[in-house]
Amino acid sequence: MTSQTIINDVFRQLEDHYGYFDWWPSDHPFEIMVGAILVQNTNWRNVDKALSNLPAPLTPQSLSEIELDDLAQLIRPSGYYNQKAIKLQALLKWFERYDYDHSALAPINMVALRNELLEIKGVGNETADVILTYALNKPSFVVDAYARRIFSRYGLNVPKNYDKFRLLADGTLKHQSAKYGYFHGLMVEHGQQFCNKKPKCDECPLGAKCQKLEV
Repeated sequence: MTSQTIINDVFRQLEDHYGYFDWWPSDHPFEIMVGAILVQNTNWRNVDKALSNLPAPLTPQSLSEIELDDLAQLIRPSGYYNQKAIKLQALLKWFERYDYDHSALAPINMVALRNELLEIKGVGNETADVILTYALNKPSFVVDAYARRIFSRYGLNVPKNYDKFRLLADGTLKHQSAKYGYFHGLMVEHGQQFCNKKPKCDECPLGAKCQKLEV
């Protein structure tokens, strides 16, 4: 099978198995941006605890009024809290250029906007793509450990380079851009339920075609 066929085949089977669901637990753009930073190197349960310590409703203005040391203590449950506080302030500094208005980002070309995000301290490829896809409605395929593991085991020659894998997926899925967030959710859901480091192959919905490669 070609790379494009493999990618489409995996997502079709996972869609059939799991059905449609909204995966990211927020529909507030700024909260999604903050969550994308806080979820680095931790799970969402810890992020939720950190978010509950922040002002409600969470806005850029309310977050910008919190001193760095105080912010670090508030987000302590998410781990790496000193570094993440610095990252959040860097995100705020960038967002301030747009008057904290996510709609002002809509006219910006996705590639240009992605490059801007990557210039922010603490925003790497995966975080940038989460922000683009979930907060700013500019789909860019999120490459994470689950996606690498699932597609590698299925038989795809997954590029080691992040952008090469992202662009391969983007080129395949461009006609389904509205589903990018859902597709990332499918990767996480399937990776947690079946395609663990020690996979549960017997009941896996991809099992009939998966090559079950050691990854």
